[in-house]
Amino acid sequence: MRIAVIGAGAAGCFAAVNIARMLPGSRITIYESGKKTLAKVAVTGGGRCNLTNSFNAVKSTEAVYPRGARLMKRLMHVFSHRDTMRWFENEGVRLVTQDDGCVFPASQDAMEIVGTLRTLARLNGVNVRLQHRAESVRRTQNGYAITFTQQPEEEADIVVVTTGGSPKAGGLRFLDPLNLDIVAPVPSLFSMNIGGDDLHRLAGTVVKNVTAGLAGTKIRTGGPLLITHWGMSGPAILKLSAFAARTLNENAYTADIIINWFGDMRDCQVAELLETTAAGHPQKMLQSVTPEQFNSRLWNFLLHECGINGNQRWAELGKKSINRMAATLTAHTFRVTGKCRWKEEFVTCGGVALTNVSPSTLEAREHPGLYFAGEVLDIDAVTGGFNLQAAWTTAYVVAKSISEKKNNI
Repeated sequence: MRIAVIGAGAAGCFAAVNIARMLPGSRITIYESGKKTLAKVAVTGGGRCNLTNSFNAVKSTEAVYPRGARLMKRLMHVFSHRDTMRWFENEGVRLVTQDDGCVFPASQDAMEIVGTLRTLARLNGVNVRLQHRAESVRRTQNGYAITFTQQPEEEADIVVVTTGGSPKAGGLRFLDPLNLDIVAPVPSLFSMNIGGDDLHRLAGTVVKNVTAGLAGTKIRTGGPLLITHWGMSGPAILKLSAFAARTLNENAYTADIIINWFGDMRDCQVAELLETTAAGHPQKMLQSVTPEQFNSRLWNFLLHECGINGNQRWAELGKKSINRMAATLTAHTFRVTGKCRWKEEFVTCGGVALTNVSPSTLEAREHPGLYFAGEVLDIDAVTGGFNLQAAWTTAYVVAKSISEKKNNI
């Protein structure tokens, strides 16, 4: 059986290795448009490879998968984050789980994951063809034909598409002959450009727990926030960019975001906190008594944003001023003027619509023998190892589906 895997990223290599193990003797070839395999895995997690998450603090799949949550919940019964950890540990990769749930190789080196998958592909007889950019995939009487930009046409009995996220719709044109439903891809997981020299001067400042929301919507996300020289980043902002990806794209990345600097505290609770602070430090100046989650530079910035003179004493702060401060600190509005790509990583929402595939096998409903795995599907997640988990899960499900179908023939 000739099996073609288009795309040598996490999903493609993982699928190929597992197919080879489940179907010994099959002819598996990975076709990759670039000059090397697993290029994106090598840089993920800042070069450390956040390969999954413990899910201990995750309330539901919907909380981490803006798109594809229901499907992921179903598929993770077949291959979960625990299965991922066992799989790599069985291959000799020691893993560590951070307090935030992120799982990394103990070596803190993404190349250990890359090297493991490359070695397993070679040992299991998987062929790899680099610089093979697919131009089209079409049905034939006996299977599928794949044409490439500058390479000879290839034929296969089964095709697994694992080309990853496409920043532009044109990246999926090679699927046009199959008449699939495609959800227009748009960027996800990006930091946000925000104007204002006063804010930019705080670059490098981290607040451990804020709530970020998109004005005019119910979208709210929480977590650490990082102020940068261009605006804002950090988990809270990146999560917001994921859940609001389509809305932000439709508005040309111009919007208002609302920051609650006190996490999920309400304005009345913050007012009580400020009143307690005032009672405890009546003769001290506001700028000299800083709430524990802020540094002095950020606190002075926030006082200015509240219209409060930091040189006045806490005892001079009336209830009206305290309420005004609390209202601003829990609903601080900033104008987003654009997006900024996050490090070397790039995630998109959109791709092959999930309605095209069987939810139990990921085989195309209208094209027997055609499968999809990874980010090429309309599945994406927030940061924390969830996107790679989607790659491992969908790839394993495809491998299992192919082997079961072959064994039942």
